[in-house]
Amino acid sequence: MTTMTDTSNAARFREFKMPDVGEGLTEAEILKWYVQPGDTVTDGQVVCEVETAKAAVELPIPFDGVVHELRFPEGTTVDVGQVIIAVDVAPGSGDAAPAEAAAAAPAPAAEVTAPAAGTPAPAEPEPEAPKGRQPVLVGYGVAETSTKRRARKGTAAPVPAAAAAIQGEMNGHGAALAAPKDRPLAKPPVRKLAKDLGIDLATVVPTGKDGIITREDVHAAATPVPAQAPVSVPVQAPAPAAAAEAPAVSGATVADARETRIPVKGVRKAIAQAMVGSAFTAPHVTEFVTVDVTRTMKLVAELKEDKDMAGVRVNPLLIIAKALLVAIRRNPEINAAWDEPNQEIVQKHYVNLGIAAATPRGLIVPNIKDAHDMTLPQLAAALGELVSTARDGKTSPAAMAGGTVTITNVGVFGVDTGTPILNPGESAILAVGAIKLQPWVHKGKVKPRQVTTLALSFDHRLVDGELGSKVLADVAAILEQPKRLITWA
Repeated sequence: MTTMTDTSNAARFREFKMPDVGEGLTEAEILKWYVQPGDTVTDGQVVCEVETAKAAVELPIPFDGVVHELRFPEGTTVDVGQVIIAVDVAPGSGDAAPAEAAAAAPAPAAEVTAPAAGTPAPAEPEPEAPKGRQPVLVGYGVAETSTKRRARKGTAAPVPAAAAAIQGEMNGHGAALAAPKDRPLAKPPVRKLAKDLGIDLATVVPTGKDGIITREDVHAAATPVPAQAPVSVPVQAPAPAAAAEAPAVSGATVADARETRIPVKGVRKAIAQAMVGSAFTAPHVTEFVTVDVTRTMKLVAELKEDKDMAGVRVNPLLIIAKALLVAIRRNPEINAAWDEPNQEIVQKHYVNLGIAAATPRGLIVPNIKDAHDMTLPQLAAALGELVSTARDGKTSPAAMAGGTVTITNVGVFGVDTGTPILNPGESAILAVGAIKLQPWVHKGKVKPRQVTTLALSFDHRLVDGELGSKVLADVAAILEQPKRLITWA
């Protein structure tokens, strides 16, 4: 009978594992759950948002059912392949379970509310059950010989039992471990943060949904502590030390009156590792040129009125991107990569043009695939889509992989130029400074002209000074005389 019950439960409950979201990533942090136990989900519905080392990604579930269990709380980093959510794909079938199923997997006393008619109570607990439990961050895993379910919404679970299950869930236990009625609602990471800061959760005013205490509530409760120092300075003195140590233990963002400590993870961690690896692996060389872009700015104004460019965003970056593509066509050796293991230079016969974009999660570099084959309207449309997707935080890992050269527009911040670090795996990156009205010698006279400064960094292992200088000079020449886009293309 036990075998029959296991087969039935296995067919009824389906588990959704953390998928491989692409590009060899091995883990992701759960940023936000959009569902809770008891919620109905449908095939394709987004159930959570996760952050990988490259981007934030929304995960849709591939089947219908009722959420049975969330295996990890928000803020947890989960390896690819680990189960993150269990779904009851046959809801309602367990309300009148057969007697043999109840005998094979008896529920703890805290979960049993009223035995079904004719169902004998087990004489003693199954000795295998405790051995089969696999601890996870939320509740317990699946037993080796049976599937144990928490109390959930439905006719089989009275309101008090359901409330106890929810309370146990928020306290970091399964429904079998009902928490005391007076215990405040808070997720395990929040409880850990409160403990590290010396905050009694019973004194914290909750602002989260359904009375749940959030991280912000704990920080708000901790903030007034230093202000009381004049009353009892010796007693309050240890508090800042505890707060300073908290990040190393809990990984939480902790702030006091003098400093804030933020854990480095996700996109920010990936950026740091990539930039350090690039700076200390590839010998960088940066060259600069200041150029009169007055004619380019006039071209931008004319293109905005062109009916062929209707519906797309036209700006100086579009012309600069096209100028770089033309320069690469004239000097294809710069579009390459250094293969260290094989000691080879890999020349690319395509251009995946990266555009550095600042987002709330940090700097990301999505790229436009096969940009070298695009017309000006197509390139404008691709740039617009890339920027809007990045600002919405919806850039996929695949969109940031495979770049060959990059443009970073520091001019939008009013900066003249910089010395950009190469995106790993690429040989060149072009920094564009602010376009400003400056005095400039034009046709033998000093006149106000639109001027900008370009900076090209390149990998000196495969790009020598002559090649780098030719590329930069070509970009500058096109921006000075945009008609070269036609004559040189």
